[in-house]
Amino acid sequence: MADDMAAPQRAFDPGRYLTKVGSADYLEVKWRLVWLRELHPDAVIDTELVSHHDQTAVFKATVSLHQGGSATGYGSESYDDFREYIEKAETKAIGRALAALGFGTQFCPDFDYGAAHGNVVDSPIDFANTRGRRMDTGRNTGNGGGGGGGSTQPATPRQIKFIQAIAREHGMSDDALNSEVEQLYGRPVEQLDRRDASAFIERLQSRRNVTELGG
Repeated sequence: MADDMAAPQRAFDPGRYLTKVGSADYLEVKWRLVWLRELHPDAVIDTELVSHHDQTAVFKATVSLHQGGSATGYGSESYDDFREYIEKAETKAIGRALAALGFGTQFCPDFDYGAAHGNVVDSPIDFANTRGRRMDTGRNTGNGGGGGGGSTQPATPRQIKFIQAIAREHGMSDDALNSEVEQLYGRPVEQLDRRDASAFIERLQSRRNVTELGG
């Protein structure tokens, strides 16, 4: 009993909550919010209706962390595309702000605005089309790189750019970044697969959080 109470709480694993949108992995805004609250329970989310006319709404959302980090996102939606367009525009803005802070950035095809799948945006999404397509990552994690699915797909350009951007924030040179990645995964940044890139992004993010906490 005492051992159970003393057991450390598991860190949020975004891979458990991914949804398939087209061929891409997608992390809904509600799970990004859960992720945010687990790491930063005192984070502040401010939203503002920037404009609303001709049945089109534009929202601005700002997410501020207690340690000083913040990001702003905008979301727009119209009645023709979605009946609850005001709510969706607000959710979209929040999702973009969260992604800009690193919460689900690698799982946000909404940043590929105008991509082949057409106007992929943040949740609420059409659950009728996604029901039953949640990834069963519980069978894929811990397999040591084995298994099917997207575990061996190459990292996306967005993941690579995000890794490089966070590394620059830490003052890491390209050589230092590649050296650390090669030591961990046995290959340079550009050759990471999606799962390893995601893991390394979380590694850099946690390092950044520690730096912010330390002032």
